[in-house]
Amino acid sequence: MTSRLFDLVQGIRYQSPSQTSTIEAIKITQITEDSRRVTPGTLFVALRGVHADGHLFVHKAIEAGASAVVVEELPKEQVEGVVYLVVEDTAKALGELSARWEGNPSEGLTIVGVTGTNGKTTIATLLYRLFRSAGYRCGLISTVCNYIEDEPKAATHTTPSAPELQRLLRQMKDAGCTHVFMEVSSHAMAQHRTAGVHFSGGIFTNLTRDHLDYHGTVEAYLKAKKSFFDGLGKDAFALTNLDEKSGPVMLQNTRAKKYSYALRNPADYKARILERYPYGTSIELCGKEVLVQLIGDFNIYNILAVYASALLLGMDQDEALRHISTLKAVDGRFQTFISPHRGYIAIVDYAHTPDALVNVLDTIREIKGKDAKVICVVGCGGDRDKGKRPIMAHEAALRSEKLILTSDNPRTEKPETIIQEMLDGLSSSEQSRTLRITDRAEAIRTATMLADRGDIILVAGKGHETYQEINGERHHFDDREVIKAQFAQEV
Repeated sequence: MTSRLFDLVQGIRYQSPSQTSTIEAIKITQITEDSRRVTPGTLFVALRGVHADGHLFVHKAIEAGASAVVVEELPKEQVEGVVYLVVEDTAKALGELSARWEGNPSEGLTIVGVTGTNGKTTIATLLYRLFRSAGYRCGLISTVCNYIEDEPKAATHTTPSAPELQRLLRQMKDAGCTHVFMEVSSHAMAQHRTAGVHFSGGIFTNLTRDHLDYHGTVEAYLKAKKSFFDGLGKDAFALTNLDEKSGPVMLQNTRAKKYSYALRNPADYKARILERYPYGTSIELCGKEVLVQLIGDFNIYNILAVYASALLLGMDQDEALRHISTLKAVDGRFQTFISPHRGYIAIVDYAHTPDALVNVLDTIREIKGKDAKVICVVGCGGDRDKGKRPIMAHEAALRSEKLILTSDNPRTEKPETIIQEMLDGLSSSEQSRTLRITDRAEAIRTATMLADRGDIILVAGKGHETYQEINGERHHFDDREVIKAQFAQEV
C-alpha cells in the first residue's frame, strides 16, 4: 500500500522548506512514530514522549529510508531529498495522518467513547455486548481486549496509539461493523491518540485520584478528560454523571448535545435501587423496573450510562431493558468465585485507586452476612503515583477485618518499599490487623486459609491482568488462576 504524501497532508497546517512539486512527487509506504520500524518510503513522525523525544531519532529514521519526516522544529542539518514538514503538534498530526492513511474509517462508523477514572471498561464492554445481542455488528476497544465482532485482538494500552487505533477502525469497518465502543484514557487525550476519530457520542463516568505520576496535578488530569468533550462535534451526544462533582465541568465547552444521568440528583436519565441481592440488583430505570445481574452502586451507575447511551443511539426502551437484564460482569470487575468445599467467596476486581477500592469494599460490606468478615488482599503499582499508597492501605483497613498488603506490578521498584509506604498510612491498631506478604500468590493463598464459611475475600488491583511486571519483564500471573488452584486443593 502506498499513498501520495501530498494527499496525506491535505487539511494539515504545516510549513516546509521543500517545494510543493517535491511533496507531490513523494510516495509513502507507511507511517510510524517508531524509528526502529522505519523502512524505505516511510513517513516518520517525531513525537515528544515522556521518556524520549522522537526529534532525537530523525537522523536515524532518515538513515533507515524515511522519505519524509514530520517535526515541530527543523533539525540544524537537513538531508537533501528528504521532505521536512513542520507542524505545531506532531502527536495531533500523527492521528490525522493515520486517519487519512486508513481512509478515514471513523466517518462510516458510530463510535462512542467512554472516559473517566473508573467504569470505562465496564461501560464500553457492556455497550458492546448489548448492541451485539441486539443484532448489531460491533467493535470494542478496551483495556482488557479489543474485539472485531467476536474476534479478539490483544490490547496493549487502554487506548491504542494513533496508527494502531486507525488500523483497528479500518479492520472493524471492513468487517461490516456499524458501532464501535471504546475507552478513552487521559493519556490518550493528552497525547492526541484519538485525533482524526469522529465520535458519535461521549460518556463521562467520574474523576478521582489517578495517573498523577503522568499528569502531575488533578487539575491537569481533569483538563485531559475534559478535552475529549471539548472536541466532540455538534452532531454528537455528550453524557455526563451529575452525581459526580466534575460531571457538569466536563460539558462546559462541548458543542455536542448535552445529556445527564444520576442516582441522586435530577437528571435526564435516572435510576433508583429497589432491592439488593447477592446475585444482582433490582432497579428502576426511568420508571421501568428491571433486575440486573450486577451488584454495587458503582455498577448501577455503569448500567445507567449504558441504558442512556443505548436510547441516545436510537434503541427502543423496552429492547434496551431486555438486553440489559442479561448482561453479566466484565472479566476482572467484581468477578466472583465461591469455594465449593469451604463456602467462602473470593472476588477479583481491578480496583487500583482509593475511590475504586472504597466502592468495591463498601459494596462487599453491604452484601456480606452479619457475622462474616472481609479479608482484603491489595498492593500498589511501582513507578506510579506514590501518594495514593498510604491512602489505599488506610481505606482498605477501615473496611476489612483482615488486610494483607502484597505486591502488584512493582515494575522497577522494590515491592518491599511499596508495601512499607502503604503501611505508613495505617494506625497502630490497623497495623495489628495487617499482614505483609510480598509474594502475591502466597498472599492470596493465606487469605483463603484465613477465611471461614461466608467470609468474603477481595483480591484487588490487577483484575483481568494475566501478568506481573517485575524489573521491566512480564511474568505470567493471574489472580483468578491462583484462587481456582487453591479451591482444587481444598477438601
